[in-house]
This record gives sequence, C-alpha cells and structure tokens, in this order.
Amino acid sequence: MKTEKYNIKDLEKLTGIKAHTIRIWEKRYKLLDPSRTDTNIRHYTGEDLKKLLNISILNKNGLKISRIAELNEAQISEKVIELTNRNSDVEDQIQALTMAMFHFNLQKFEKLLTVSYINRGFESTYAEIIVPFLAKMGFLWQAGTISPAQEHFAANIIRRKILVAIDGLLASYNEHSKKYILFLPEGEFHEINLLYAYYLLKKENQHVTYLGSSVPYTSIDENNQFHQADYLVCSFTSALNTNKIQVYLKQLSQQFSNQTILVMGPQIALYNQPLPANVIKTKEIDELRKIIKS
Repeated sequence: MKTEKYNIKDLEKLTGIKAHTIRIWEKRYKLLDPSRTDTNIRHYTGEDLKKLLNISILNKNGLKISRIAELNEAQISEKVIELTNRNSDVEDQIQALTMAMFHFNLQKFEKLLTVSYINRGFESTYAEIIVPFLAKMGFLWQAGTISPAQEHFAANIIRRKILVAIDGLLASYNEHSKKYILFLPEGEFHEINLLYAYYLLKKENQHVTYLGSSVPYTSIDENNQFHQADYLVCSFTSALNTNKIQVYLKQLSQQFSNQTILVMGPQIALYNQPLPANVIKTKEIDELRKIIKS
C-alpha cells in the first residue's frame, strides 16, 4: 500500500470542509497536527482524514466545533454512530460507510445500506449512496489510505446486496424482450457496475446471460453462438491505457459485428477516442436505462 499523504486540498475534497476552515480548526482547537515540508506545506495522514471525516459529520449536524474539540476520539466515534443510526442525509451516510470500511465494521456497513434501501429504495440508494461511495473508495485506494482488505470488504458487501436485489426480481419475458450477454474483459474483476446493469435489465424483463469477471473472447463467442444476443454489455473499472481499450473494442466490434455493444464503467467515462459503429458508450446509469427502454 502507498504511503498515506494528503495535502489540505485533498482533505477539502474528501470531507467537504473548506481548507481555510481546516486551518482555523488546527490553529484554534488543535484538532489536527500535520507534518510540514521544508517549504512549510502541510501534509496529512490517513488517520487525520478519518478524524476529520467524523468531525465533519458532527459539525454539519449542529455540534459546535468547540464542543467536538473537548471529546477524545472514542467519544467522537460514538457520537457519529449514534447520529448516523438515525440520520438519512446522503453525505453523512457516505461518510459513515467510509468509516465503517476503515474499521471493518460489518454490522454498521450492512445496517447503513439496509436502512437506506428502506428509506430510499434500492435504485436511489445505488445512485445517491453507492456510486459516490465507490468513487471516494477509489480515491482513497489511489492515495494509499485503504488496504486491499478494506476495499474487498466494502465491495463484497455491496456485491452481495445487489445479488439479493437481483434474486428478488421475477422476470416476465415477452415478445419485446431482448437478449443480453454481460461480461467483464479478461483481467477485470470489478463487478459492481455490471451487476447493477444486470439488475436493471432483469427488472425490465430482458433475457440476461451473466458471464461474470475476466471472461476470454472464446467464452463470449461460444455463448453468443448459442444465444444469438442482441446486445453485449461490458464494464471497465481497472486502469488501462487508451491504446489497450481501443484495441479491445475494435476486436470486440469486429468479432461481434451483428450485435450492439454497450460499454460502461469509470475507464470508459474517461475514454474519448472514436468508437466503432456498433459500440455505444454509456457514461451514466441513466443512459443505460434509456437504451434498455428504447
């Protein structure tokens, strides 16, 4: 894991607290004690970030910073747990999920998601809570603040929740139902985006064959020969250079020229090269939903 190191702008981005405010809290209340470079630039650790995430939740919900400064870290954590157990604010829920991930708190993580499903519904929870949480988790991973174990802990709970939602749907196929094959390219193992696409497709009574992660071309081809799909759907999450994505999409387009290929995921959102005629880029879930219903 990379060394944890943040500048004050990183903290501002992750916590929603302005850099100027963080400086004031440091000076007046001694809430953080950053190290400094030779040129006097502040550097913060992952522990600083965790503490500030908790402080931001309490302060946003009316607890004065002077009062927070009197609490030790255990007391701060206890108050955050009490608050998030009864609060449905989106940002607070994302912060609370982040803290539950940091501490491998299975009961807390699952409860936060379950309460959100009850209050918001599954789809709103995915769009408003899970998607921004995954984006934050990716930032923390890149910065070295979370370990592979923490990432897998959170991702697998979310994965299980989506699978339960999929199993709870009873599809009713009709003459308008299309055939979809869903898969991740070889070397890609991040399933959450693709599983949610599976959920949306099943909800709309489409025929779905889900092949899973790291699927070789030969397996896609073999399945397509049997099912003769209308659409192929794949997702790219892991970092790939533009050339590799371009080569893969070209090969996919040529090999499955009779199918429409829907591509999605964080790497596709950043991809700005021309696409083959039968490849459609879906940057947002709403775009995929429109295609499904068209």
